[in-house]
Amino acid sequence: MTETAFLRDAYMAQLRRKRAYSAILIAVFVAMMASGFRLANDRNAGGFLSGLHRLFDFPAELLGEAFEKAANLPGLVWHYVPALLETLNIAAAATLLGALCGGALSLMATPGLAPFPRLVPLLRRVLDVGRAIPDVVIALILIFMLSSGPIPAMMAIAFHTTGALGKLFAEVNENADTKPVEGLQSVGAGWWQRMILGVLPQVAPNWLSYGLLRLEINVRASAILGFVGAGGIGAELKVAIGWGLGRYDAAAAIFILLFLTIMVIDQVSGHFRNILVKGR
Repeated sequence: MTETAFLRDAYMAQLRRKRAYSAILIAVFVAMMASGFRLANDRNAGGFLSGLHRLFDFPAELLGEAFEKAANLPGLVWHYVPALLETLNIAAAATLLGALCGGALSLMATPGLAPFPRLVPLLRRVLDVGRAIPDVVIALILIFMLSSGPIPAMMAIAFHTTGALGKLFAEVNENADTKPVEGLQSVGAGWWQRMILGVLPQVAPNWLSYGLLRLEINVRASAILGFVGAGGIGAELKVAIGWGLGRYDAAAAIFILLFLTIMVIDQVSGHFRNILVKGR
């Protein structure tokens, strides 16, 4: 057998093995989804399939009342702007704090850059924990400890953001050129000086890009956390929906305000990400 034929057979065997593994994983995933859906449907108070015909009842009631009271929508949108600003403040503060903590941990968890190489696996697991625990769970724990308000929401989102951005930043750090770091070390620069002067100029565009993307996610997360007592526009939406008919025009105004805000943030952050990464 020639070397070319041997390599072709080895490649085809590897390809068949990968396809078999992929088929097994897909089958396991489908089985888990089916069993999970069945379990959730059995434990649900109403049942998904039995209530499927009512799927559009709530949107129809909300839109119907919003059209009936369309004249109230501009005033209601303006009324909820302070709550929206509180949500934006929560998201911005959490993103900034999470980016700073995640950036520091990512540098200490990157092989070749870490000041204590033996702690790299431990710091990686710390980032995994921060990323794995949902921010809603963290917010509920902090609300139990600190009472409701924007501070628990900010801390919960910042904790989750630290884990998520720390992981992304660490992957970016691994592609940084170590020659500037070695040059700074040769002239006696400390570890932080090497990171700030040798690594950050290389990774800053990607760090900022990921940070802006995370800001979009955190705005939505801070709105959702309002449903568990964390303040902001989510709390106002919970009250509006809780009152039911008669307040659906307020809920519609909040939905409009959230949609416009997230759309603007998405467009602005997408524009700046293109400038940072692609230079245009």
